Amino acid sequence: MHSSLRRVIFAAFAIVFSFSISGLWAQSAGNGGTIYGTVTDATGAVVPDAAVAIENPVSGYTRTTTSDSQGRYQFNNLPLNPYHVVVTVKGFAPHSQDVDVRSSVPVTVKNIMTVGGESTTVEVTASDLLENDSTFHTDIDRGLFNKLPLESQSSSLSSLVTLASPGVAADSNGLFHGLGDHASNSFSIDGQPITDQQSKVFSNQLPSNSVQSLEVISGAPPAEFGGKTSLVIQVTTRSGQGVTHPAGSITTSYGTFGTATGSADLSYGGKNWGNFIEVDGLNTGRFLDPPEFVVFHAKGNEINIFDRIDRQFTAADAIHLNLNYSRSWFQTPNAYDNLNVENVVSGGTGPNPVFDNVGNADQRSKIQTFNIAPTYSRTIGNNSVFNFGAYFRKDFYNYYPSNNPLADLGPIQSQSISQNRTLFNTGVRSDYSYVKGINNIKMGAVYQQTFLREHDNLGVVNSTFNSPCVDDNGSPVPGFTDPGQCADAGFTSNDPNDGGTFNSALLPYDLTRGGSLFNYYGHTDVKELALYLQDQITLKNWLFNVGIRGDLYNGLAIARQPEPRVGMAYTISKTNTVLRLSYARTMETPFNENLVLSSQGCGNDVLAPLLACTPGVGTNLDPGFRNEFHAGLQQAFGKSLVISGDYIWKYTHNAFDFSVLGNTPITFPINWHNSKIPGFALRADVPNFHHLSAFVVMSSVAARFFPPQVAGAGAAPGNGGFPFRIDHDERFNQTTHLQYQIPVKGSPWVGFNWRFDSGLTAGSVPCYNVTDPNSLCNPINGGPSITINGQPGIDLSGLTPDQQFQAGLTCNGIKATPFVGIPNNECLASQLTSNLVAIPPPGTENDDKRPPRIQERSLFDVSIGEDNLFNGDKRKWSLRLTGVNITNKYALYNFLSTFSGTHYVTPRALNAELGFHF
Repeated sequence: MHSSLRRVIFAAFAIVFSFSISGLWAQSAGNGGTIYGTVTDATGAVVPDAAVAIENPVSGYTRTTTSDSQGRYQFNNLPLNPYHVVVTVKGFAPHSQDVDVRSSVPVTVKNIMTVGGESTTVEVTASDLLENDSTFHTDIDRGLFNKLPLESQSSSLSSLVTLASPGVAADSNGLFHGLGDHASNSFSIDGQPITDQQSKVFSNQLPSNSVQSLEVISGAPPAEFGGKTSLVIQVTTRSGQGVTHPAGSITTSYGTFGTATGSADLSYGGKNWGNFIEVDGLNTGRFLDPPEFVVFHAKGNEINIFDRIDRQFTAADAIHLNLNYSRSWFQTPNAYDNLNVENVVSGGTGPNPVFDNVGNADQRSKIQTFNIAPTYSRTIGNNSVFNFGAYFRKDFYNYYPSNNPLADLGPIQSQSISQNRTLFNTGVRSDYSYVKGINNIKMGAVYQQTFLREHDNLGVVNSTFNSPCVDDNGSPVPGFTDPGQCADAGFTSNDPNDGGTFNSALLPYDLTRGGSLFNYYGHTDVKELALYLQDQITLKNWLFNVGIRGDLYNGLAIARQPEPRVGMAYTISKTNTVLRLSYARTMETPFNENLVLSSQGCGNDVLAPLLACTPGVGTNLDPGFRNEFHAGLQQAFGKSLVISGDYIWKYTHNAFDFSVLGNTPITFPINWHNSKIPGFALRADVPNFHHLSAFVVMSSVAARFFPPQVAGAGAAPGNGGFPFRIDHDERFNQTTHLQYQIPVKGSPWVGFNWRFDSGLTAGSVPCYNVTDPNSLCNPINGGPSITINGQPGIDLSGLTPDQQFQAGLTCNGIKATPFVGIPNNECLASQLTSNLVAIPPPGTENDDKRPPRIQERSLFDVSIGEDNLFNGDKRKWSLRLTGVNITNKYALYNFLSTFSGTHYVTPRALNAELGFHF
């Protein structure tokens, strides 16, 4: 970064800070909103002890309080949403009004009560279900996700986003892909930006028990958000401020796979301070999704500690501190191919190496995460708020190979690797909000520095991966250390000078030939600075969002980019309709996980072949840029149904993806020349209809990527420059959730999910096509298409029997098993079928228009619970029973995905949870 530009930027930052530290009023710290209210009668006299309730009928968010002796009340830590405020008190008619909380600037409300009846029923109208906003988003409150059956307890936050937000493709291990992009998601935890990967194979997530509410932005992101913006998940955590009597819960559960959990949380505080703390733990026999439906070698455990501290020092000053520590340990699940591994045990340098059983693969991971995030807030007058925060977040990732590294050999893994990697993200952020009249202005700056340290030890464990000799058929043979030894043993030299592929640089690190591990250490510091200014302008039924963001990225590559953001919405009151349009320009930054290895590895003579680098592909991954357009509407039908949807079109230059190292969770970023992603996303909500609430989310998004691969390690470029569907492309998915409270005292509630997925792309599925140049099945692209007795056939020798079994392959009624494949490893194309993958008919496969896919699936989950078993007042017992995949559907998430390999969905899993609440 040029020094003059740096001085200008930091001068602007300092001016904002200096201007903002003088002021008068207060609010609670953080990114939540605040409502101050006063209850009076018609003469202006204050009304104490009035019951005040706020509600967002769509998200289900509700809070209650009571006015004090001065008639005042206050709600802190509110998600930024519209609310329905209802005040009731004996002797007066109920008073209701709508309040729009759009900023951290406190909203002042005056509730003037009139003498009348004491009815406490206030009707919700269609207008209460609408939100005049140009950005498509989904609001989810704790009241919903507490009763939502979730598939993954070890990454419940990811499962929640996948089920409740439209446009999300579900993947294995808690990973989710928003709107066609590969995991290009970011979290904002009480204003702290987290753009690094949050899947459980990368990091430890914020525990869902610490979350009060979520807002998932799937529309064009406002200017305050950058980095990874396909989905922006704003999280408001739970607070103890205002909880004058300690409240909390203790829960424990047990279920299938020996899964046991325990958690405890406590909220306590006063008017000006509060503390919320929670601790939870998990131990399970199925932590990650395995490559077999039968579960073995998949144990894992996790512990989380989260603490939020709030303190309001004066009427103008407040601080908020988040503290979090998480630790997880888990095994890499084995396939049958990873059991009783045969490998060289002696004589690996001679003509007659000895093979023997070296045991089962036993690869494991440990991840530790800590986070410290203080925020200072100052309210200035009645119209503005200044926030200044810092954050320190660090992931410690350790990957352990098998005790005998030779046991790491597998059909998709020729290397053994150990890794000690750290990702330390530090930063400061500042923002100033001003709300008055038609304007809602926010300006801010974020500076962060991410320290990446990557230690890797790698060695070759496949005796034919780098053979000095080949047989008469050109197949590599084990043993030998020099191509000059081949002729005497009756083999042919594999010397590159003779047209062979032997790489002498790898020989010292070939563990089957007496070599040792190659040690790699990579490090870099990624510096990022963002400045933004945005205004939300309300003119009667119109709303305009205008903003500008500037991002400066300085890592292994350097990029600077201005990013305009615009949007508008119009409310048609007569029809209860909101129409919206929006546009965003964004900078897409590289993923930080294994960034150094992916950037530098292909320039290293030893690492390049181990990482399967493609010749001619660049090293450093440059940030990309995106133009995205959204057009949508929101429509309310009466008071019980609201539908919101968006059409999406995104074009990205330098589009990011991931590749994986063998059968490990070690993945690294790559990028392609560009991507084009069109599609739609839709959500429908039934807030409450005779004790029934429901939502439906659905989407169809095409993830079309275009070669060549620009940079990064370990992926195969598209065929001849033709476009292809990336392995998280899915034609259609939907979730339907129903929740019903039986209207009898002491009766339970029931929750039900139906999740339908049409199936992710599965490019490794064998098929037949000899005419289309854009087909991986075509022999010109290394495809398995052959002729059998003059008829179209498919060569299956590229798959082991277990891989054929994992794909559910059947040839003319003969099914592959884990140890016996299809006879002769070949089948007529017309006779090859599968119940787990969708094989295109012969001659039709096209990597862009008709790629192979995972078979479509419907999964059903159900939960039933009682929140007050013994009708207690202050102390309550709860019981909850949950069933995931209750039909025991036998299905895949993916098959030999270039990103994550093969994984099955969770078999039927039952769980019982008992809780005590006070």
